[in-house]
Amino acid sequence: MSTLHSHWISLAAVATVTLLLPASAPVGGAPRAASVASTAAPSSSPATTPRVATPAPPPADAVIVGAGDIASCTSSGDSATARLLDGIGEIVYTLGDNAYPDGTAANFARCYDKTWGRHKARTRPAVGNHEYHSAAARAYFRYFGSAAGDPAKGYYSYDIGAWHVIVVNSNCGEVGGCRAGSVQERWVRRDLAASTRTCTLAYWHHPRFTSGSEHGNATEMQPIWQALHDYGAEIVLSGHNHQYERFAPQTPTGTLDTARGIRQFVVGTGGASHYGFGKARPNSEVRNSTAFGVLKLTLSVNSYTWQFVPVPGQTFTDSGTGTCH
Repeated sequence: MSTLHSHWISLAAVATVTLLLPASAPVGGAPRAASVASTAAPSSSPATTPRVATPAPPPADAVIVGAGDIASCTSSGDSATARLLDGIGEIVYTLGDNAYPDGTAANFARCYDKTWGRHKARTRPAVGNHEYHSAAARAYFRYFGSAAGDPAKGYYSYDIGAWHVIVVNSNCGEVGGCRAGSVQERWVRRDLAASTRTCTLAYWHHPRFTSGSEHGNATEMQPIWQALHDYGAEIVLSGHNHQYERFAPQTPTGTLDTARGIRQFVVGTGGASHYGFGKARPNSEVRNSTAFGVLKLTLSVNSYTWQFVPVPGQTFTDSGTGTCH
């Protein structure tokens, strides 16, 4: 082999070894990656498409159902209304006077627990005056546990669907009053201010407005109603009078207010007994004092529907719709 021929073979071998070096190896003082990049074909990868966030779906309709003035071992009405609950709703609410006659542990065990008690796990109760016949309503708070809120207060709130729900303790003397500036009234305002929900519902035992002959208007609840009105609440539910009554939307003083007023339902129809009516109050739209039953509320994103569901054998009912403020 000639010297020239051998020289060309050596150069070819060196060139081959150079091409097999790692990309980080320096060639001519520059990184291998730079040398390869200068001769590589343009990338054919498509441009990255920006991600677009998928909007969250609106909350689904929520259903709550309940009544007040419920369980008495001397009445079968509580058993009948409890059977209505078996096929309705997500949350069961109570409007106070849950166990008669005195809200004792025995009353809860013998009367309430055997009827509405089977829905205890999904119940969000309000406390009535009969619960306080047992010292500090201890039996009520022990029975419902954390679902009833702080035993020293008896008021709390929760969200369901697009709605914010406030449960108030209308036994004002037990919680330092319900007047403007009271601890509970200030809490209601703070709670409303912090809510991010579109619509608001509140419930408690003593009705701000009523046509019932047994108990009159609970005027001490006006400051709480004022707070709710200031923040655009839609609905208030109460019991205490053992009957059903629906009012048109009203201001805290009872003036018709179709633009910003709160619609009140008195639903003392849980099964204990019935009371009669006196003279119909202004803005009272529907009244019944003979049917036991429950009020079902379907809570939508910007509206609601109501339906009074009577126990079998009763024909009275009431239904309608409303919009959020």
